[in-house]
Amino acid sequence: MAVLHNRVSQAELKRRLYDENEYRITVSFYHYFPITDPGVFRDEMYKAFQQLNVFGRIYIAREGINAQVSVPESRYDDFREQLYSIPALNGLRLNRAVDNDGRSFWVLKIKVRDKIVADGIADPAFSMERKGRYLDAAAFNSLTENPDTVVIDMRNHYEFEVGHFEKAIEIPSDTFREQLPMAVEMLSGKEDQPIIMYCTGGIRCEKASAYMLHRGFMNVFHLEGGIIHYANTVKQEGLPNKFHGKNFVFDDRLGERITDEIISLCHQCGKPADTHTNCKNEACHLLFIQCESCAESFLGTCSQECLQEIQLPEDVQKERRKGVDKGMMVFNKSRKHLRPRISSQK
Repeated sequence: MAVLHNRVSQAELKRRLYDENEYRITVSFYHYFPITDPGVFRDEMYKAFQQLNVFGRIYIAREGINAQVSVPESRYDDFREQLYSIPALNGLRLNRAVDNDGRSFWVLKIKVRDKIVADGIADPAFSMERKGRYLDAAAFNSLTENPDTVVIDMRNHYEFEVGHFEKAIEIPSDTFREQLPMAVEMLSGKEDQPIIMYCTGGIRCEKASAYMLHRGFMNVFHLEGGIIHYANTVKQEGLPNKFHGKNFVFDDRLGERITDEIISLCHQCGKPADTHTNCKNEACHLLFIQCESCAESFLGTCSQECLQEIQLPEDVQKERRKGVDKGMMVFNKSRKHLRPRISSQK
């Protein structure tokens, strides 16, 4: 019987990845489509991808699939063939990473969830069947030249901070479920204006576009393939690039550079910086932006308190962090967690 989950330690898996000689291709994809039995779908996909040595993070729900994966270059065609053998996914667009070192993931995790994007929508009348119109890169550039067009960033604030499109409006929240009602409120009175929604790979802005139409907005668009597909397209076709800075990604890279501009600041000293890192104090693990100088001074920690903590004996650290759940902090840079850390540096 096939083992349908990983049984090797994370440290060993990461060591194996760095020992690999073959280049890996990082791709992301998603699709909203009905899945009758997500558990069975998950297990079949796990068995197939495990045989191809695919790593990554995949979420399965009754509403569809959301995936970011790393594939050995020699198995990429096999991977695509396997994916396209699923009728609903045949021909699906695969977004290749813009700035890829081949080490984005080191284990395969496929999880069943209630939704592939946690949206907080409880209205039974809401449907993904009616959604905004796709815009390719050229159409996006053209429509943003219209002074009436509103460009909405449907990512979290820490993603917006390091890179975003010209004219983009940030929805100031920590979660997608909070953003949807906030977007409706912020755009009240603009129901007839062109509204473009975008995100990293397209999954959030596609759902957001459907929600805006559901709430009475009439002229809603979303960027096909998100920032990743846009960046690849403008490069390939020689189009003007309206995105500035870095694109945050939810894997071990924590970002892929789109332009050389640094538009954000170190959270400790205030100098230009856009490198996200997780605090080296395992009891904290807060995600924040840190420049090279502060990384050296603070040994990769986010505060004086955490700097002092990591200098304690390892057994003392382990005892002090017993019962501490730091899992959500890996991608958690909410204002309520970050502000006390920043102020403690001053």
